[in-house]
Amino acid sequence: MFTSLISFLVLTGFYASFGTGQPLVPALIIMGDSVVDAAENLGFTSYPNAISLTQQVENYKEYQSKVTSMVGRDKANEIFKGAIHLLSTGSSDFLQSYYINPILNAIVAPDRFSDRLMRFYSTFIQNMYDLGARRIGVTSLPPLGCLPAAITMFGGIGSNTCVERLNRDAVSFNTKLNNTSVNLANKLPGLKLVVFDIYNPLLNMVMKPEENGFFESRRACCGTGTVETSFLCNALSVGTCSNATSYVFWDGFHPSEAANRVLADNLLGQGFSLISQT
Repeated sequence: MFTSLISFLVLTGFYASFGTGQPLVPALIIMGDSVVDAAENLGFTSYPNAISLTQQVENYKEYQSKVTSMVGRDKANEIFKGAIHLLSTGSSDFLQSYYINPILNAIVAPDRFSDRLMRFYSTFIQNMYDLGARRIGVTSLPPLGCLPAAITMFGGIGSNTCVERLNRDAVSFNTKLNNTSVNLANKLPGLKLVVFDIYNPLLNMVMKPEENGFFESRRACCGTGTVETSFLCNALSVGTCSNATSYVFWDGFHPSEAANRVLADNLLGQGFSLISQT
């Protein structure tokens, strides 16, 4: 639901800096919610659209079978071992499942909900490892309470400030994500598992837009700038701004392309270990 949150331009510069003219990794596998998009600067010119995570895992298995039939098992194993696998998930779980469900959030505390997601995450990483993945990057939660749609839905009438309880939940989740990832990396030999910190650089843009080259960080560019997203957002949507590069958010949930590029600059160094040969 967080389309192109960083476009995985977090890896921007890997391709250009090395100047090889070829992708630095044999494949780029993108999974999760719509936070992710392709890292075009790794040298890839096309990529699949995001679909549900469960279906993507099944498609991944089918993809492995097809690649194996084309290039042979040894070469296929080499491709998948060297591929970068990018996972983005958690935002939709909180914003589209947990917070809007009064029964669920009445009986399950945010901390317990995070623990449940961590169990799913651990199982997913283990399954991907068993399928041959050795280089995996996962995004942290963003500052959920600062998304324009979250402010509209959970901030109270007329509120124009971040919803702190949602941000606290995101910080708690991210702490668990980092700790769980460290444990998984220690448990699974040869696994490179990197957590990309989205929370802090995006929060910095929201709180200090001018310092980051923006003038608007509370309202989104699309429509009313409060709740619209997905197909409701396009150049013809009533009220859509004409200068999206000045907005931190494109719609109620998603950062603008300009914000993605700022995030990429902040996150660049975090991804180097995924392509290192050591």
